Amino acid sequence: MSIVSGAIDDGIVYREATGDDLPGISRVRFAVRENILTPEQLRARGITEASVAASFLTTSKGWVAICGGEIVGFSIADREECSVFALFVHPDYERRGIGSHLFGRAVDWLWANGARRLWLTTGPNTTAARFYERRGWTATGAAEYGDIRYEIARPS
Repeated sequence: MSIVSGAIDDGIVYREATGDDLPGISRVRFAVRENILTPEQLRARGITEASVAASFLTTSKGWVAICGGEIVGFSIADREECSVFALFVHPDYERRGIGSHLFGRAVDWLWANGARRLWLTTGPNTTAARFYERRGWTATGAAEYGDIRYEIARPS
């Protein structure tokens, strides 16, 4: 079933994220089982709710998945960097296709904004790494903080 403002699938509503969503986005980010970072570690990397909200007004766009009025997953893409900045799903909602849907929105938006090659980083040997590899992304080497960089070229 579909609705005009966002897709509904299995009780999940998808829509564009706003700065008002940051508390729910943070709740999901800190609930994950892999790629775990504390608020202090994110702050040391320059990532705060304020910085993400500000990025939504300039170079980034985000999407959220909502179930029962709560954010259960999100993705964020940065068109200036041509990167998928974040993709996280609350552990209680994994394996329902939410990550695939949110990832698709981020990637499609980057392609629509003229990107020729996309990149992202994630922890090595993680479920996330396997998720990206199954979608054709290639590990291109080490990234900061012990992560692996993945890339994909725009389809012809």
